[in-house]
Amino acid sequence: MEEKTNKKAQNNKEKRKARRSTAWNIIRPVLVIVLSVSATLGALYVGGSYVYENYIMPVDENDPTPIEVVIPSGAGTSTIGKILYDANIISSKAVFKIYVDFLGKSSSMRAGTYILSKNMDIASIVDIICTGNPARATMNITITEGMTIQDIANMLVTRGVIQSASDFTEVADDPELFLEYACIAALEDIESRIYALEGYMFPDTYEIYTDASPESIINKLLVKFHSVFSKEHEQTASELGMTVDEIMVIASLIEAEAKLATDFDKVAAVIYNRLEAGMKLEFDSTITYITGINSIYYTDEQLDIDSPYNTYKNMGLPPGAICNPSRRAILAALAPNEEYIGEYFYFCLKDIATGELVFAKTYEEHLENVALYSPNW
Repeated sequence: MEEKTNKKAQNNKEKRKARRSTAWNIIRPVLVIVLSVSATLGALYVGGSYVYENYIMPVDENDPTPIEVVIPSGAGTSTIGKILYDANIISSKAVFKIYVDFLGKSSSMRAGTYILSKNMDIASIVDIICTGNPARATMNITITEGMTIQDIANMLVTRGVIQSASDFTEVADDPELFLEYACIAALEDIESRIYALEGYMFPDTYEIYTDASPESIINKLLVKFHSVFSKEHEQTASELGMTVDEIMVIASLIEAEAKLATDFDKVAAVIYNRLEAGMKLEFDSTITYITGINSIYYTDEQLDIDSPYNTYKNMGLPPGAICNPSRRAILAALAPNEEYIGEYFYFCLKDIATGELVFAKTYEEHLENVALYSPNW
């Protein structure tokens, strides 16, 4: 009886062992699959998070500076990705293409001119480009070197873009509208300036809509200025002991006083020399800016005008630029003629036909030049 009981217990034990083995054989592959899927999902999550943070998110969420991007007609996703990447608006051309293709928006991307920025993520950029710019009539306008904000406003009226010059000048005198641009946000002594944004309307030819608003036009000009005045230029200005705005004021004086490219860096040297020596600049161009009268000779009354821009009455630089200078004037302001630095303090018109200047080291020499060349003025 006892032997029979032991055999039965042994059989039951073997049956339980067999059942456990069978259950494990069933559970094991399931468990392997679950663990594999979990590991894969974990890897996908980590990888996805990395891609999202480094390639989908904005290049620089703290930089709202507007960047003009032109998408040409017929451009495919790869071309658009390269354009955006070259403009430093996206971090990866490949991720951009995968994103667009995955959403099926490749055929929805539209040609046009867009204002984007580094603080936009890929989703926002794609939405804007897919929305596109509605067809509108355009025209070209040219801002020439040395034009003032008033000149630009008058030109826009003549071209029929705006009704009144004040429509443009009032916006150009409101820096609060353009604080996303570092050069405008850094402006000081705004109240003393005739036009706050004078100097930053970069001379070039621009395509604008025929019904463009003054603000949109100014944005185009400021975007161009930011593309021209580089970080290296800012560093050079700092090394000269100048702010960006002071460089622009000097560049505007150079633009207004010099006509020949060979004279630009020489005029720059005279400006630095007179500032260093504590001399008044006494530039006629500042009287022109105040009065709107362009003349070789000014009356004593005009030279005595009470204005912070009057360099015959005030020491140092004017509170703001007196025109919108060219690239070469900016470069001259950043690199005055080394041979003239510390040596030349005066200049006058030599040839009225070409605008060539003659430079002098002393006041006596300057008076001799004036006596020699003024009969031809």
